[in-house]
Amino acid sequence: MECFPEAFCTTEMNAKYQLNTPENKAFLDEICNTLLHFGHKFPSPGGTAYYLGDDGTPCFDRNRETYINCRMAHVYSIGSFLGHEGSEALIDEALKGLNGELHDKEHDGWYVGVTPDGTGLEGKLCYAHAFVILAATSAILAGRPGAQELLDHALEVYDRFYWNEEEGLSCDTWNNAFTVLDDYRGLNANMHTVESFLAVADVAKKEEYRVRCGRIIDHVIGWAANNNWRIPEHYTKDWTADLDCNIEKPDDPFKPYGATPGHGLEWGRLITQWALSAHKADPAKAAPYIEAAENLYNRAVADAWNADGAPGVCYTTDWEGKPVVHDRMHWTLAEAINTAAVLYNVTKKEKYAADYAEFMQYLDEKVLDHVNGSWFHQLDRENNVIGTVWPGKPDIYHALQAVLIPYNAPDVSIALAVKEAAEA
Repeated sequence: MECFPEAFCTTEMNAKYQLNTPENKAFLDEICNTLLHFGHKFPSPGGTAYYLGDDGTPCFDRNRETYINCRMAHVYSIGSFLGHEGSEALIDEALKGLNGELHDKEHDGWYVGVTPDGTGLEGKLCYAHAFVILAATSAILAGRPGAQELLDHALEVYDRFYWNEEEGLSCDTWNNAFTVLDDYRGLNANMHTVESFLAVADVAKKEEYRVRCGRIIDHVIGWAANNNWRIPEHYTKDWTADLDCNIEKPDDPFKPYGATPGHGLEWGRLITQWALSAHKADPAKAAPYIEAAENLYNRAVADAWNADGAPGVCYTTDWEGKPVVHDRMHWTLAEAINTAAVLYNVTKKEKYAADYAEFMQYLDEKVLDHVNGSWFHQLDRENNVIGTVWPGKPDIYHALQAVLIPYNAPDVSIALAVKEAAEA
Protein backbone atom coordinates (compact mmCIF):
# COMPACT_ATOMS: atom_id res chain seq x y z
CA MET A 1 0.00 0.00 0.00
CA GLU A 2 1.80 3.09 -1.23
CA CYS A 3 -1.03 5.59 -0.79
CA PHE A 4 -1.51 7.72 2.30
CA PRO A 5 -5.26 8.40 2.61
CA GLU A 6 -6.67 10.50 5.40
CA ALA A 7 -3.29 11.13 7.00
CA PHE A 8 -3.48 11.87 10.70
CA CYS A 9 -1.42 14.97 11.43
CA THR A 10 -0.61 17.16 14.41
CA THR A 11 1.55 20.25 14.41
CA GLU A 12 3.44 19.04 17.47
CA MET A 13 4.51 15.64 16.25
CA ASN A 14 7.33 14.96 13.80
CA ALA A 15 5.76 13.86 10.51
CA LYS A 16 7.82 10.69 10.43
CA TYR A 17 5.86 9.38 13.42
CA GLN A 18 2.42 10.01 11.90
CA LEU A 19 0.51 7.10 10.40
CA ASN A 20 -0.26 7.21 6.67
CA THR A 21 2.30 9.85 5.78
CA PRO A 22 5.14 9.49 3.29
CA GLU A 23 7.62 10.39 6.04
CA ASN A 24 6.43 7.58 8.30
CA LYS A 25 6.43 5.08 5.46
CA ALA A 26 10.01 6.05 4.60
CA PHE A 27 11.02 5.74 8.27
CA LEU A 28 9.58 2.21 8.45
CA ASP A 29 11.15 1.22 5.13
CA GLU A 30 14.55 2.26 6.47
CA ILE A 31 14.04 0.20 9.64
CA CYS A 32 12.88 -2.77 7.58
CA ASN A 33 16.01 -2.73 5.45
CA THR A 34 18.24 -2.47 8.52
CA LEU A 35 16.46 -5.37 10.22
CA LEU A 36 16.82 -7.66 7.23
CA HIS A 37 20.55 -6.94 7.06
CA PHE A 38 20.91 -7.46 10.82
CA GLY A 39 19.67 -11.06 10.75
CA HIS A 40 21.94 -12.44 8.02
CA LYS A 41 24.24 -14.39 10.34
CA PHE A 42 21.60 -16.63 11.93
CA PRO A 43 22.24 -19.93 10.07
CA SER A 44 24.42 -22.59 11.67
CA PRO A 45 26.14 -25.15 9.41
CA GLY A 46 23.13 -27.44 9.82
CA GLY A 47 20.64 -24.67 9.11
CA THR A 48 19.45 -24.27 12.68
CA ALA A 49 19.22 -20.66 13.83
CA TYR A 50 21.82 -19.24 16.14
CA TYR A 51 20.55 -16.90 18.85
CA LEU A 52 21.87 -13.48 17.85
CA GLY A 53 23.73 -11.10 20.13
CA ASP A 54 23.54 -7.35 20.45
CA ASP A 55 25.34 -6.71 17.17
CA GLY A 56 23.83 -9.60 15.21
CA THR A 57 26.71 -12.01 15.69
CA PRO A 58 25.81 -15.60 16.64
CA CYS A 59 25.86 -16.78 20.24
CA PHE A 60 27.47 -20.18 19.73
CA ASP A 61 27.01 -21.26 23.34
CA ARG A 62 23.21 -20.96 23.39
CA ASN A 63 20.61 -23.51 22.36
CA ARG A 64 19.31 -23.20 18.81
CA GLU A 65 15.55 -23.07 19.11
CA THR A 66 12.88 -24.11 16.63
CA TYR A 67 10.71 -21.03 16.97
CA ILE A 68 13.63 -18.76 16.04
CA ASN A 69 14.37 -20.94 13.00
CA CYS A 70 10.76 -20.62 11.90
CA ARG A 71 10.64 -16.90 12.45
CA MET A 72 13.73 -16.43 10.32
CA ALA A 73 12.24 -18.51 7.50
CA HIS A 74 9.12 -16.34 7.74
CA VAL A 75 10.87 -12.95 7.78
CA TYR A 76 13.22 -13.77 4.93
CA SER A 77 10.30 -15.07 2.89
CA ILE A 78 8.88 -11.58 3.35
CA GLY A 79 12.32 -10.21 2.53
CA SER A 80 12.25 -12.03 -0.78
CA PHE A 81 9.02 -10.24 -1.75
CA LEU A 82 10.69 -6.93 -0.90
CA GLY A 83 13.68 -7.72 -3.10
CA HIS A 84 16.13 -8.10 -0.23
CA GLU A 85 19.28 -9.70 -1.61
CA GLY A 86 20.16 -13.11 -0.18
CA SER A 87 16.71 -13.84 1.22
CA GLU A 88 16.11 -17.02 -0.75
CA ALA A 89 19.34 -18.62 0.45
CA LEU A 90 18.52 -17.73 4.05
CA ILE A 91 15.02 -19.24 3.76
CA ASP A 92 16.55 -22.45 2.42
CA GLU A 93 19.03 -22.60 5.30
CA ALA A 94 16.21 -22.25 7.82
CA LEU A 95 14.19 -24.96 6.08
CA LYS A 96 17.25 -27.20 6.14
CA GLY A 97 17.30 -26.87 9.90
CA LEU A 98 13.59 -27.68 10.20
CA ASN A 99 13.98 -30.76 8.03
CA GLY A 100 17.25 -31.76 9.70
CA GLU A 101 18.52 -31.21 13.24
CA LEU A 102 15.27 -29.87 14.66
CA HIS A 103 13.04 -32.67 13.38
CA ASP A 104 12.69 -35.75 15.59
CA LYS A 105 13.15 -38.58 13.13
CA GLU A 106 12.25 -41.22 15.70
CA HIS A 107 9.02 -39.85 17.15
CA ASP A 108 8.14 -37.16 14.57
CA GLY A 109 7.42 -33.56 15.34
CA TRP A 110 9.97 -30.88 16.16
CA TYR A 111 12.16 -30.50 19.19
CA VAL A 112 11.83 -27.26 21.09
CA GLY A 113 15.45 -26.82 20.02
CA VAL A 114 18.87 -28.38 20.08
CA THR A 115 21.84 -27.84 22.38
CA PRO A 116 25.10 -26.38 21.04
CA ASP A 117 26.27 -29.95 20.32
CA GLY A 118 23.07 -30.78 18.40
CA THR A 119 21.21 -32.83 21.03
CA GLY A 120 17.44 -32.45 20.93
CA LEU A 121 15.92 -30.68 23.95
CA GLU A 122 13.09 -32.30 25.87
CA GLY A 123 9.50 -31.22 25.30
CA LYS A 124 7.39 -30.94 22.16
CA LEU A 125 5.74 -27.53 22.32
CA CYS A 126 2.57 -26.48 20.54
CA TYR A 127 4.14 -23.01 20.33
CA ALA A 128 7.05 -24.30 18.24
CA HIS A 129 4.82 -26.41 16.00
CA ALA A 130 2.60 -23.42 15.27
CA PHE A 131 5.67 -21.56 14.07
CA VAL A 132 6.69 -24.46 11.82
CA ILE A 133 3.32 -24.03 10.11
CA LEU A 134 3.87 -20.28 9.73
CA ALA A 135 7.36 -20.80 8.31
CA ALA A 136 6.08 -23.31 5.78
CA THR A 137 3.24 -21.10 4.54
CA SER A 138 5.56 -18.16 4.04
CA ALA A 139 8.16 -20.32 2.30
CA ILE A 140 5.44 -21.61 -0.05
CA LEU A 141 4.68 -18.04 -1.04
CA ALA A 142 8.40 -17.55 -1.66
CA GLY A 143 8.44 -20.61 -3.93
CA ARG A 144 11.06 -22.47 -1.94
CA PRO A 145 11.70 -26.18 -2.60
CA GLY A 146 10.16 -28.51 -0.04
CA ALA A 147 7.95 -25.87 1.54
CA GLN A 148 4.66 -27.51 0.56
CA GLU A 149 5.83 -30.87 1.90
CA LEU A 150 6.87 -29.19 5.14
CA LEU A 151 3.43 -27.60 5.53
CA ASP A 152 1.63 -30.87 4.84
CA HIS A 153 3.81 -32.64 7.39
CA ALA A 154 3.47 -29.89 10.01
CA LEU A 155 -0.32 -29.80 9.72
CA GLU A 156 -0.53 -33.57 10.04
CA VAL A 157 1.58 -33.55 13.20
CA TYR A 158 -0.28 -30.58 14.67
CA ASP A 159 -3.71 -32.04 13.99
CA ARG A 160 -2.70 -35.40 15.43
CA PHE A 161 -1.18 -34.14 18.67
CA TYR A 162 -2.26 -30.59 19.47
CA TRP A 163 -5.67 -29.68 18.09
CA ASN A 164 -8.68 -30.74 20.18
CA GLU A 165 -11.74 -30.60 17.97
CA GLU A 166 -14.16 -31.10 20.83
CA GLU A 167 -12.75 -28.18 22.84
CA GLY A 168 -11.94 -25.92 19.92
CA LEU A 169 -8.52 -25.25 21.48
CA SER A 170 -5.00 -26.64 21.38
CA CYS A 171 -3.07 -28.35 24.16
CA ASP A 172 0.44 -27.23 24.98
CA THR A 173 3.31 -29.63 25.77
CA TRP A 174 4.10 -33.29 25.12
CA ASN A 175 7.18 -35.26 26.03
CA ASN A 176 9.46 -36.01 23.12
CA ALA A 177 7.94 -39.43 22.49
CA PHE A 178 4.40 -37.99 22.33
CA THR A 179 3.33 -40.39 25.08
CA VAL A 180 2.79 -37.99 28.00
CA LEU A 181 0.76 -34.79 27.68
CA ASP A 182 1.40 -32.10 30.29
CA ASP A 183 -1.64 -30.83 32.21
CA TYR A 184 -0.78 -27.19 31.47
CA ARG A 185 -2.91 -25.38 28.92
CA GLY A 186 -2.01 -21.91 27.69
CA LEU A 187 -3.15 -19.13 25.41
CA ASN A 188 0.26 -18.10 24.07
CA ALA A 189 0.42 -21.26 21.96
CA ASN A 190 -3.20 -20.80 20.92
CA MET A 191 -2.50 -17.19 19.91
CA HIS A 192 0.29 -18.22 17.57
CA THR A 193 -1.90 -21.07 16.38
CA VAL A 194 -4.41 -18.45 15.26
CA GLU A 195 -1.65 -16.56 13.47
CA SER A 196 -0.49 -19.71 11.71
CA PHE A 197 -3.94 -21.08 10.92
CA LEU A 198 -4.93 -17.76 9.33
CA ALA A 199 -1.86 -18.10 7.12
CA VAL A 200 -2.89 -21.65 6.20
CA ALA A 201 -6.36 -20.43 5.24
CA ASP A 202 -4.91 -17.55 3.20
CA VAL A 203 -2.09 -19.43 1.48
CA ALA A 204 -3.31 -23.03 1.23
CA LYS A 205 -7.01 -22.07 0.91
CA LYS A 206 -7.96 -24.42 3.73
CA GLU A 207 -10.90 -22.52 5.20
CA GLU A 208 -11.45 -25.07 7.96
CA TYR A 209 -8.41 -23.56 9.66
CA ARG A 210 -10.01 -20.11 9.63
CA VAL A 211 -13.07 -21.70 11.27
CA ARG A 212 -10.81 -23.12 13.98
CA CYS A 213 -9.41 -19.63 14.56
CA GLY A 214 -12.91 -18.38 15.23
CA ARG A 215 -13.48 -21.08 17.83
CA ILE A 216 -10.28 -20.17 19.68
CA ILE A 217 -11.11 -16.47 19.46
CA ASP A 218 -14.61 -16.98 20.89
CA HIS A 219 -13.06 -18.65 23.95
CA VAL A 220 -10.53 -15.87 24.40
CA ILE A 221 -13.07 -13.08 24.09
CA GLY A 222 -15.35 -14.78 26.59
CA TRP A 223 -12.57 -15.25 29.14
CA ALA A 224 -11.32 -11.70 28.67
CA ALA A 225 -14.76 -10.08 28.82
CA ASN A 226 -15.40 -11.79 32.14
CA ASN A 227 -12.07 -10.53 33.52
CA ASN A 228 -12.24 -6.80 32.73
CA TRP A 229 -10.52 -7.45 29.37
CA ARG A 230 -7.37 -8.75 31.05
CA ILE A 231 -6.78 -12.12 29.42
CA PRO A 232 -6.08 -15.08 31.72
CA GLU A 233 -3.04 -16.73 30.14
CA HIS A 234 -2.63 -20.01 32.03
CA TYR A 235 -5.05 -22.90 32.56
CA THR A 236 -5.39 -26.39 33.96
CA LYS A 237 -6.10 -29.36 31.71
CA ASP A 238 -9.86 -28.76 31.94
CA TRP A 239 -9.37 -25.10 30.95
CA THR A 240 -9.86 -23.63 34.40
CA ALA A 241 -7.91 -20.37 34.68
CA ASP A 242 -4.84 -20.58 36.93
CA LEU A 243 -4.54 -16.93 37.91
CA ASP A 244 -1.63 -17.55 40.30
CA CYS A 245 0.56 -19.44 37.81
CA ASN A 246 4.22 -18.43 38.26
CA ILE A 247 3.42 -15.89 40.94
CA GLU A 248 6.87 -16.74 42.36
CA LYS A 249 8.53 -16.20 38.95
CA PRO A 250 6.62 -13.27 37.50
CA ASP A 251 9.06 -12.45 34.67
CA ASP A 252 9.07 -15.89 33.04
CA PRO A 253 9.64 -15.28 29.30
CA PHE A 254 6.81 -17.58 28.18
CA LYS A 255 4.59 -18.11 31.24
CA PRO A 256 4.68 -14.87 33.25
CA TYR A 257 2.38 -14.33 36.20
CA GLY A 258 -0.69 -12.16 35.74
CA ALA A 259 -1.95 -10.35 32.68
CA THR A 260 0.39 -9.75 29.75
CA PRO A 261 -0.75 -6.49 28.11
CA GLY A 262 1.35 -7.19 25.04
CA HIS A 263 -0.76 -10.26 24.40
CA GLY A 264 -3.94 -8.21 24.79
CA LEU A 265 -2.57 -5.99 22.02
CA GLU A 266 -1.55 -8.94 19.86
CA TRP A 267 -4.90 -10.68 20.28
CA GLY A 268 -6.61 -7.44 19.29
CA ARG A 269 -4.81 -7.42 15.95
CA LEU A 270 -5.36 -11.11 15.26
CA ILE A 271 -9.04 -10.91 16.17
CA THR A 272 -9.44 -7.99 13.78
CA GLN A 273 -7.67 -9.88 10.99
CA TRP A 274 -9.87 -12.92 11.54
CA ALA A 275 -13.11 -10.95 11.74
CA LEU A 276 -12.40 -9.01 8.56
CA SER A 277 -11.40 -12.12 6.66
CA ALA A 278 -14.14 -14.42 7.99
CA HIS A 279 -16.96 -11.92 7.52
CA LYS A 280 -16.05 -10.08 4.34
CA ALA A 281 -19.56 -10.55 2.99
CA ASP A 282 -21.26 -9.36 6.18
CA PRO A 283 -19.42 -6.58 8.04
CA ALA A 284 -22.16 -6.53 10.68
CA LYS A 285 -20.94 -9.91 11.88
CA ALA A 286 -17.38 -8.61 12.12
CA ALA A 287 -18.40 -5.58 14.19
CA PRO A 288 -18.66 -7.28 17.62
CA TYR A 289 -15.19 -8.75 17.14
CA ILE A 290 -13.73 -5.38 16.20
CA GLU A 291 -15.31 -3.98 19.35
CA ALA A 292 -13.73 -6.78 21.40
CA ALA A 293 -10.37 -6.04 19.79
CA GLU A 294 -10.74 -2.39 20.76
CA ASN A 295 -11.57 -3.38 24.34
CA LEU A 296 -8.46 -5.54 24.55
CA TYR A 297 -6.28 -2.82 23.07
CA ASN A 298 -7.67 -0.06 25.27
CA ARG A 299 -7.36 -2.14 28.45
CA ALA A 300 -3.74 -3.02 27.64
CA VAL A 301 -2.80 0.59 26.88
CA ALA A 302 -4.59 1.94 29.96
CA ASP A 303 -2.90 -0.62 32.24
CA ALA A 304 0.60 -0.75 30.79
CA TRP A 305 1.54 2.23 28.60
CA ASN A 306 3.37 4.93 30.55
CA ALA A 307 1.97 3.30 33.69
CA ASP A 308 4.91 4.18 35.94
CA GLY A 309 5.89 7.63 34.76
CA ALA A 310 8.00 6.57 31.79
CA PRO A 311 7.00 5.55 28.26
CA GLY A 312 6.88 1.89 27.35
CA VAL A 313 4.55 -1.08 27.77
CA CYS A 314 5.05 -2.84 31.10
CA TYR A 315 5.57 -6.58 30.65
CA THR A 316 2.91 -7.75 33.14
CA THR A 317 0.25 -6.49 35.52
CA ASP A 318 -1.74 -8.05 38.32
CA TRP A 319 -5.45 -8.69 37.93
CA GLU A 320 -6.30 -5.14 38.99
CA GLY A 321 -4.08 -3.65 36.30
CA LYS A 322 -1.15 -2.68 38.53
CA PRO A 323 2.25 -3.33 36.89
CA VAL A 324 4.15 -6.31 38.31
CA VAL A 325 7.13 -6.56 35.95
CA HIS A 326 7.93 -3.04 34.79
CA ASP A 327 10.50 -4.08 32.18
CA ARG A 328 9.71 -3.21 28.59
CA MET A 329 10.06 -6.03 26.04
CA HIS A 330 10.51 -4.97 22.43
CA TRP A 331 7.76 -7.26 21.21
CA THR A 332 5.14 -5.47 23.32
CA LEU A 333 5.95 -2.21 21.54
CA ALA A 334 5.82 -3.99 18.19
CA GLU A 335 2.34 -5.25 18.94
CA ALA A 336 1.23 -1.84 20.20
CA ILE A 337 2.36 -0.32 16.89
CA ASN A 338 0.65 -3.05 14.86
CA THR A 339 -2.69 -2.91 16.61
CA ALA A 340 -2.89 0.87 16.84
CA ALA A 341 -2.30 1.07 13.09
CA VAL A 342 -4.77 -1.68 12.25
CA LEU A 343 -7.51 -0.26 14.46
CA TYR A 344 -7.04 3.22 13.03
CA ASN A 345 -7.10 1.96 9.46
CA VAL A 346 -10.25 -0.07 10.21
CA THR A 347 -12.18 2.31 12.48
CA LYS A 348 -10.71 5.74 11.57
CA LYS A 349 -10.79 6.68 15.27
CA GLU A 350 -8.10 9.30 15.69
CA LYS A 351 -7.05 8.13 19.17
CA TYR A 352 -5.41 5.09 17.57
CA ALA A 353 -3.38 7.26 15.20
CA ALA A 354 -2.39 9.47 18.13
CA ASP A 355 -1.24 6.41 20.08
CA TYR A 356 0.66 5.16 17.03
CA ALA A 357 2.57 8.43 16.81
CA GLU A 358 3.55 8.16 20.49
CA PHE A 359 4.69 4.58 19.97
CA MET A 360 6.74 5.62 16.94
CA GLN A 361 8.49 8.39 18.83
CA TYR A 362 9.28 5.99 21.69
CA LEU A 363 10.61 3.44 19.20
CA ASP A 364 12.91 6.02 17.63
CA GLU A 365 14.15 7.52 20.89
CA LYS A 366 14.48 4.45 23.14
CA VAL A 367 14.06 1.06 21.44
CA LEU A 368 15.79 1.36 18.08
CA ASP A 369 19.50 0.58 18.29
CA HIS A 370 20.83 3.25 15.95
CA VAL A 371 24.39 1.93 16.31
CA ASN A 372 24.24 -1.87 15.95
CA GLY A 373 20.84 -2.27 14.30
CA SER A 374 17.61 -4.05 15.25
CA TRP A 375 15.64 -3.19 18.39
CA PHE A 376 16.77 -3.49 21.98
CA HIS A 377 14.85 -6.52 23.24
CA GLN A 378 14.52 -5.55 26.91
CA LEU A 379 14.65 -2.27 28.82
CA ASP A 380 14.03 -1.57 32.49
CA ARG A 381 11.42 0.82 33.89
CA GLU A 382 13.74 3.78 33.25
CA ASN A 383 14.31 2.54 29.68
CA ASN A 384 17.89 1.42 30.26
CA VAL A 385 18.90 -1.58 28.16
CA ILE A 386 19.08 -4.81 30.20
CA GLY A 387 19.12 -8.52 29.38
CA THR A 388 17.73 -10.48 32.32
CA VAL A 389 14.92 -12.09 30.29
CA TRP A 390 15.95 -11.42 26.68
CA PRO A 391 19.71 -10.88 26.39
CA GLY A 392 20.86 -9.95 22.92
CA LYS A 393 18.56 -9.71 19.90
CA PRO A 394 17.66 -13.30 19.05
CA ASP A 395 15.49 -12.67 15.98
CA ILE A 396 13.79 -9.93 13.95
CA TYR A 397 10.23 -11.31 13.67
CA HIS A 398 8.22 -8.94 15.86
CA ALA A 399 10.14 -5.86 14.76
CA LEU A 400 9.91 -6.64 11.05
CA GLN A 401 6.18 -7.26 11.20
CA ALA A 402 5.70 -3.99 13.07
CA VAL A 403 7.18 -1.97 10.21
CA LEU A 404 5.05 -3.77 7.61
CA ILE A 405 1.61 -4.37 9.14
CA PRO A 406 0.71 -0.64 9.35
CA TYR A 407 0.88 -0.30 5.56
CA ASN A 408 -0.61 -3.59 4.43
CA ALA A 409 -4.10 -5.04 4.21
CA PRO A 410 -5.44 -5.79 7.71
CA ASP A 411 -7.50 -8.80 6.66
CA VAL A 412 -4.64 -10.81 5.12
CA SER A 413 -1.71 -12.62 6.74
CA ILE A 414 1.32 -10.39 6.55
CA ALA A 415 3.49 -12.51 4.24
CA LEU A 416 0.72 -12.77 1.62
CA ALA A 417 -0.22 -9.12 2.07
CA VAL A 418 3.37 -7.98 1.40
CA LYS A 419 3.67 -10.27 -1.61
CA GLU A 420 0.40 -9.05 -3.09
CA ALA A 421 1.37 -5.40 -2.50
CA ALA A 422 4.76 -5.98 -4.17
CA GLU A 423 3.11 -7.57 -7.19
CA ALA A 424 0.40 -4.92 -7.55
